[in-house]
Amino acid sequence: CSYKKPWTSSNLSDFDLKVKTYDAVEPLDLEEFFMSQLKSGDSALMQEFGDFPDDDLKVEQVEKECRTIRHSVPEDGVELDPHVRDCIKSYTQPWLVVSRRCQGDGWSVYSERTGLHKLLRKQTFESDFQPENQEKTVKSPTLATLTDDSGHTLTSSDFNLRCLTPDKRVEGLLAFSSHEELDRFNQETRQGNRHPELFALYPPPDEDDTVEIRPVPDCPREHIGERVMIRCLSIKFEIEIEPIFATMALYDLKEKKKISENFYCDLNSEQFKNFLKNHTDHIDPSSTAKSAIFSITYPSTDIYLVIKIEKVLQQGEISDCVDPYVTLRECDSGKNKDKIEKLRNQADSFCQRLGRYRMPFAWATVNIMEVINSATLERKSSSIERRGLPRRNSERYSTIDEPFCNVSGFKPATITISTIIKQEGDRLSDEDLLRSLTEMKKPQKRIKTIPGSIKLDMSPVNDTPTSCLSTELIPLKPVAEKSTRLIKEVLEFPSSEVYVPHNIYRNLLYVYPQRLNFVNRLTSARNITIKIQFMSGEDPTSAMCVIFGKSSGPEFLSEVYTPVTYHNKSPDFYEELKIALPARLTERHHLLFTFFHISCQQKQNQSGSCETLIGYSWLPILNIDRLQTGQYCLPIILERLPVNYSLHTPEKLPLQVPPVKWMEGHKGLFNLEIQAVSSVHTQDNHLERFFTLCHALEGGVIFPVRIREEKIPENKLEHELKLSIIALSSSSLEALVLFLHRVLDKLFTLIMQPMVIAGQTANLAQIAFESVVSIVNSLHNSQELIRDQLGRNSLLATYLYWVFRLPDPPRDMQNAGTGGAVPSAESRYSTMGRATAATVGSMLLQSRIRSSSNPDIPGPHNSAEDDEVKNILSAKGHNNPGSRMSTYVDVNNHQNPSGNTRPSNRKVQISIFHLFLTIITIHTLVLLGVFWFKQVKSMAQHVSQLDKYNIPRRSRFSDRFKDDITTIVSVVTAEIGTILVKQQKEVEQAEKVNISLAFFLYDLMSLMDRGFVFHLVKNYCNQMSAKSVSMPTLISMRLEFLRILCSHEHYLNLSLFFSSPASAPASPCPSISSQSSGSCSFQEQQRILALFELSPEFKQQHYLTGLLLTELSAALDMESEGGKVQRKSINAIYSLLCAHDLDHRCIKPEVRAKVAALYLPLVGIIIESTNYLDFTVSDSRSGKNKSGGPDDDLENVPPINQSVAMAIAGNPFNTLGRNALLSMASMVMAVPTLAADTSRHLLVCFLWVMKNADRNLIQRWTTDMPPSQLNKLLELLTICISCFEYRGKQSSDKVSTQALQKSQQAKHQLEEALLRGMGARGEMMKRVGDRTMGQREVLRWRKDLTQWRQTNDRQDKTKAELDQEALISGNLATESNLIVLDLLETIVQAVPLADCKDNVVGGVLKVLLHSLTCNQSTTFLSHTFSTLRALVVKFGDLLFEEEAEQCADLCQKVLQYCSSPVDENRSQACATLYLIMRYSYSNASNFSRVKMQVTMSLASLVGKSSDFQEEYLRRSLRTILAYAEEDTEMQNTQLPSQVDELLRNLNSILSDTVKMREFQEDPEMLMDLMYRIAKGYQTSPDLRLTWLQNMAEKHNNRKCYTESAMCLVHAAALVAEYLSMLEDHKYLPVGSVTFQNISPNVLEESAVSDDILSPDEDGVCSGRYFTESGLVGLLEQAAELFSNGGLYEAVNEVYKIIIPILEAHRDFRKLASTHDKLQRAFDNIILKGHKRMFGTYFRVGFYGAKFGDLDEREFIYKEPGITHLPEISHRLENFYSQCFGDDTLVMIKDSTPVDRKQLNPNKAYIQITYVEPYFDDYEMKDRLTNFEKNFNLRRFMYTTPFTKSGRPRGELNEQYKRKTILTTMHAFPYVKTRINVIQKEEFDLTPIEVAIEDMQKKTRELAVATHREQPDAKMLQMLLQGSVGATVNQGPLEVAQVFLNEIPADPKLFRHHNKLRLCFKEFIMRCGEAVEKNKHLIASDQKEYQQELKKNYNRLRENLRPMLERKIPELYKPIIRPRLENR
Repeated sequence: CSYKKPWTSSNLSDFDLKVKTYDAVEPLDLEEFFMSQLKSGDSALMQEFGDFPDDDLKVEQVEKECRTIRHSVPEDGVELDPHVRDCIKSYTQPWLVVSRRCQGDGWSVYSERTGLHKLLRKQTFESDFQPENQEKTVKSPTLATLTDDSGHTLTSSDFNLRCLTPDKRVEGLLAFSSHEELDRFNQETRQGNRHPELFALYPPPDEDDTVEIRPVPDCPREHIGERVMIRCLSIKFEIEIEPIFATMALYDLKEKKKISENFYCDLNSEQFKNFLKNHTDHIDPSSTAKSAIFSITYPSTDIYLVIKIEKVLQQGEISDCVDPYVTLRECDSGKNKDKIEKLRNQADSFCQRLGRYRMPFAWATVNIMEVINSATLERKSSSIERRGLPRRNSERYSTIDEPFCNVSGFKPATITISTIIKQEGDRLSDEDLLRSLTEMKKPQKRIKTIPGSIKLDMSPVNDTPTSCLSTELIPLKPVAEKSTRLIKEVLEFPSSEVYVPHNIYRNLLYVYPQRLNFVNRLTSARNITIKIQFMSGEDPTSAMCVIFGKSSGPEFLSEVYTPVTYHNKSPDFYEELKIALPARLTERHHLLFTFFHISCQQKQNQSGSCETLIGYSWLPILNIDRLQTGQYCLPIILERLPVNYSLHTPEKLPLQVPPVKWMEGHKGLFNLEIQAVSSVHTQDNHLERFFTLCHALEGGVIFPVRIREEKIPENKLEHELKLSIIALSSSSLEALVLFLHRVLDKLFTLIMQPMVIAGQTANLAQIAFESVVSIVNSLHNSQELIRDQLGRNSLLATYLYWVFRLPDPPRDMQNAGTGGAVPSAESRYSTMGRATAATVGSMLLQSRIRSSSNPDIPGPHNSAEDDEVKNILSAKGHNNPGSRMSTYVDVNNHQNPSGNTRPSNRKVQISIFHLFLTIITIHTLVLLGVFWFKQVKSMAQHVSQLDKYNIPRRSRFSDRFKDDITTIVSVVTAEIGTILVKQQKEVEQAEKVNISLAFFLYDLMSLMDRGFVFHLVKNYCNQMSAKSVSMPTLISMRLEFLRILCSHEHYLNLSLFFSSPASAPASPCPSISSQSSGSCSFQEQQRILALFELSPEFKQQHYLTGLLLTELSAALDMESEGGKVQRKSINAIYSLLCAHDLDHRCIKPEVRAKVAALYLPLVGIIIESTNYLDFTVSDSRSGKNKSGGPDDDLENVPPINQSVAMAIAGNPFNTLGRNALLSMASMVMAVPTLAADTSRHLLVCFLWVMKNADRNLIQRWTTDMPPSQLNKLLELLTICISCFEYRGKQSSDKVSTQALQKSQQAKHQLEEALLRGMGARGEMMKRVGDRTMGQREVLRWRKDLTQWRQTNDRQDKTKAELDQEALISGNLATESNLIVLDLLETIVQAVPLADCKDNVVGGVLKVLLHSLTCNQSTTFLSHTFSTLRALVVKFGDLLFEEEAEQCADLCQKVLQYCSSPVDENRSQACATLYLIMRYSYSNASNFSRVKMQVTMSLASLVGKSSDFQEEYLRRSLRTILAYAEEDTEMQNTQLPSQVDELLRNLNSILSDTVKMREFQEDPEMLMDLMYRIAKGYQTSPDLRLTWLQNMAEKHNNRKCYTESAMCLVHAAALVAEYLSMLEDHKYLPVGSVTFQNISPNVLEESAVSDDILSPDEDGVCSGRYFTESGLVGLLEQAAELFSNGGLYEAVNEVYKIIIPILEAHRDFRKLASTHDKLQRAFDNIILKGHKRMFGTYFRVGFYGAKFGDLDEREFIYKEPGITHLPEISHRLENFYSQCFGDDTLVMIKDSTPVDRKQLNPNKAYIQITYVEPYFDDYEMKDRLTNFEKNFNLRRFMYTTPFTKSGRPRGELNEQYKRKTILTTMHAFPYVKTRINVIQKEEFDLTPIEVAIEDMQKKTRELAVATHREQPDAKMLQMLLQGSVGATVNQGPLEVAQVFLNEIPADPKLFRHHNKLRLCFKEFIMRCGEAVEKNKHLIASDQKEYQQELKKNYNRLRENLRPMLERKIPELYKPIIRPRLENR
């Protein structure tokens, strides 16, 4: 294979310039291989997978699912019109489905996985584990614990281990005779209870990616919207005097439309029913229904249920009839009773006489959507399963911005309507009703109401209830056992089109009389009713009983009367007549309307009828054979109806003799509307014409045929039919969809069966075919219709899968055409002889060639000999994406062996195959799939009726035929390429064609010579690469193509999986022997390595697999936008392996091993691609190899030595990027990484191969592997562990909203990306997005599989779902980790054979340790600990010596599990820890090192972990002790006593921890304690270091970066002390003295002298920090933290120590980055200047015995920059009130000294005061910068104001101030945030001194504000206002007047007086400067303000002048007299 792999460094640069090409290799000749080279074992394996069965497909009839108990069909005994007959047949005959017998063997398992969780064992994870004894609450800290040992260190062991009972020991810990036995035992236990299928635990492939599973389209069914059942409970008025009747219907106010038919019910009592018994002959049970089911397809918020109430007609206006209902009450006085009785009798008499007439009375309404929304349960949005309605995306529905109406999920509700509105006689029509509804929404409208109430029950209908009737009154299933009350289904009139083809016979007509206009007629006709009848003739008896009845009466009536509006000459009507149309309509059928006037009052002279005839009108039902629907306005004829009137419409009635009398001169007076709901009447001209002509063609008609106005003779038939076929596509979309099945059936009949017209064979096939294309196109492009996930129009997919069948073969008439004048139906079909077939065939071939302008096609074949034609006719199956099938047709008619009769007509139909090919190259390529499928289905049916013969595959087809196939494939491939190159917009089309082509070849696999098909595949691949298509598109296309072929159920056999080497191979493989070395072992080694590579031999032998892996390899090497191609290629492999894994044919391990061996090259590819995985490990690639020395190892060790953060970020080795520069360099290469889920898919494939491949083979492979490759493999395993880590139930329990938003955001971005790179998938996403939210849910996921999706798509999973998900993901994590463990064991067991043992063992240990850091199940842990123990047993010394650091990690991990709450984990960890001690004991230095490591591990564990459980750890220590005591072999050695000593030591550390635990909430106390513990280890530097790091981490977590840095500085000083003892290098710091500049506190670390401890002693100072790089690492972290804390000056000091070391090491890269950091630090100092915030300090005093040893102790607390007193006060108050209770704690609010005697001994007191750093004057000289004034602070001051009288504040002359200066034990910042106060000084200031201090402060502030570089005007003005403002209380003027007004009497005050005077002098000068400065700063609008300031300033100066100029003479006398005078 000439596939060039690009990632070599040489061609990296020019990689992007040249497109990679790689040609597919020549395939094997498969048939030859199967015939000659099969080994017996292979054929047995092949049989496992079932060889290709000959009857690979089956054709079955599937009975239609019928909702009613019988099919809805017209009454028998009527001769039906052919169209109606066809319709009924198509609605009742069974579906015809063709399927493959083996199809989807692998896939069926997916749907069966739903019960998987029941079979799985629950895995125990520590993160989910809740121990039983949870009652123990954490007791609040008692501070007394500290009292006893505040002086000495805390390492006293106060707990005896031996009083505990040890855990159960691991059995047979030391009972093994040899290492092999140990390994074998471990392996057997590991293999027990394993889950065989890895993929069953993994979420299934995304739908988008499983093209291969072609979904079965939904079975067509009758459309039903969301259903609601409404039951009428009662209609009550205040009085009950007469029967009343209710009519209900739904109206959509938004669409202004009635959206359901009427439902009639009445709740009249028997008494009232008797009033009417003269008028009802019988009552059918169906008419007594009180409940109705309404259907709503388009729920909107404006759907109203309207209930109209009628009563029997009586004399008087509606208002007169309403009056008694409003005024009377049933319960009123006796007088009323009489009135009511009278009314009742009156009603009775009206009912007797006028019982058949009704009058409108009242109406009521309710918005049912409001009811539904208020009754909606708090259901999950996900459970709203909206049916995927083919709804149209009109403006109204595409954005459902109103609240989403969930009709199927509300609680049943009872509605009481109390507003019953009187019906106005002039507002009866539907328009009036809708207007009233709109007005009712407005609040201010007053409405006339009738007192009363209507009660309804409303409930959702999900399954049809029993005893329900369809709208045609046929009982629905399920039928009730005993007769219960019936429920009626109410037909919906959807508010907008519904695109669902008709599926049942329904033939209803609705008649709506609207209004009459008799206004101009001078008659007495005022109470008008219309009698309506459906007549089949003109005789009065021919009124048909087809009108549906109303409530409490017969089901069907022959006449109906409309309600009467009293005294109205032009009444409106609201009646709805529902008529069951007869199936056969004639021109005699018509509607007859008779108009009457009704006399309400019986006149004296009148007996008999109350009706007076006014006139008649009528409407023929058919108008020129077409059903009449729509609006009509009919004239009315008076007196009588003429003869034969029904043949004409009333408007066009011919002149009669004698003439007829018309009302108002033949004007239209009667308006009505007619609507049909019919599945036989198309109501579309184009369709009607087409059907009529088709039936004419089928015979049985007399020519000329009449269609509407025209007559068509026989010779014109063909032409007209062609025109009608062309016109089909212009019919309306809705009509076309409704009759889609019929239209397509007819067209396919025309395509399949050449017709004879007027003796000529008419070939309509071509035009019919083109019509199919255009129909399909219009459906496909219609925005209104939905598509499935393959982008197929679902209507078409459904039709092809369920409905399509071959036209019925005509019965052959031997004497065709001789039987009478009219040719019989059968003879219409051509009896096409051989010759014609031949010409048609060759014509088609030529037309194919003509139709294509494509240069790749050979010239025409003109020879048309018989056998060629036979071959054309024996064409075989193609396919579409809807079902997979294929057929094989035998050509000769075997009943006649002589072969000279004509081929059966059936065969001729097959020539259509070529017709398809003709059109393929036309640009309807998008429809390819549909046709290929149709063809295949037709052949499948055909074959199912023929015999099948065993012919070898090769000879089934002629070469000529194969050439044709080759040509077709080449044409289509070329077409795809052309589209891709020339028309980028059409990519989606190309994708679809590509898929169809793949399915075609897929089917040929089952039919033809397989080698030939592989050649087609090869041609396809090569032809595609020859096109200059962009690489991603090309790979993407080929992938799609290949994955379809690979989904073949016999794919494994096609790939010859049985010839793959499942074990180490025996024969050398020639490809690699280019090596000169002839040694066999070397060749053998190379050969095994070659199995894991994609070699040309592999590609040839395993053809499809080879191609797929080649694509994958290419895709991974490619940078594509958003990794789409990589994702696609990985998903292809992934879904393929998924299929193998779950394929029941692959259960046997040996079969699995063979299948896995087929994918060994995949392993090679994955190992090469670790660079691209999402969990990129920066570690091993940043050049950390052995040669790099320990130096780069510790460069950036994070402050907390193993950063959890990195683990979260998905970096398996918990180390931050080792080397910033190197990782940057690797970034420059820009390796494309894969998305996380894609990485997971790839890794799960790797794990699957590893799980199932042969162990020996893998072992040989790992042995022969070069070390670099092995390192990559180990790295890959590390990634696998991180990748499949169990995320825990809790996490899925509380999906944090943030994560959720994040995932939604990610999803959004993904959708964005997908939509940008449109293509089929993008389109689909877009369409999915367009639909309403509910549908999106359902269409995206298969519901039964959601439980495997671990993504948190839904926020609100139920507990059960969560548990199930956790169970499955727990098992997945365990299984994938165990596969890794198996592989590690395999590698380790091969170690003796390998050269570099230590490397391998170290590497394996690293992976194992990583697996222990992840969240693991008990099952996995027990196996891992077994493996670790085996490693210790086998390679103990190697590990302890070479891998010291790893051993330290190991000790830490094992100790961690010793404190696990899970017993099993603990016992395994104890056993492991004991074994580590035992096996290290043989070597003294190893043992002391292990002891040290264990102690340090415990210390760091205890210090870091907040939820550490010491009781479990104690129990573990006791268990280890038990191991030591029970180990008989070691009893005579020192081991038991050594172990005992070690455990005691650990126990004491634990005791400290317990104390720490209690102060978890009080950070200062906790740090004190940790500090003490660290101090306790003064003699054990390693442990002290550990504790200092623990403290650093704690501080870091609290964001106290400075303190954290100080801890590390102390640690570094400690390290420096020991390094200076060990080595004498000039560049190293001289112990801790060097660190003084950073902090004087550091000198503490020098406390250890040589005689106490020698660093050479074994195990001491052996940690990785006690090295030069360790020192640098600590200091660098410190610098980083100082920088975070804003102490940039300290950063400089730290680097002063680091730089000499780096210089000595010549580490210029490090020096560069160091100086870079220094520069940044200095820049920050300059930049931030005064804005830097340092700490705030508070003095906190504790008083009260309750505080234990804190009593009467004072501390200085350092708090963050801007902390106000209330904040710290609140924090301490909260914490201590929790300790002691709210009532015990008292916060002292002032800063006066606390008097113990006055305190309550039972309470605890805390006093908090704000303090400021205090410096003497001489100190201030050195502390110039803000930083210096905030660093190394030991003295703090606070002031307390007081007066002699005892009040804190008073007048100026009596205000004293006390200054208190506190000195702390250490300088801030320190390793703690609070330090003890060790000294306290106080001095008082007199009032004048207070004044001096205040004035100095004011003056200083003014000076600073005036002389700033960028003065702040506001600040300046504020200060000026306080200084010179006129009205400042106790301002400068007042101070001067109090203290300077007169010279004090007391000479002691002279100096103060003078000092104050001088202060004022300077003050007034500064004020002047400030006023001047302000002048330059102000804006023009502040001039007045400036003048005011100036004035005030001058006034102040004048007032002060006399006082300032007065000096005290005594002060100015010379102090020493001149000497002269002495003489």
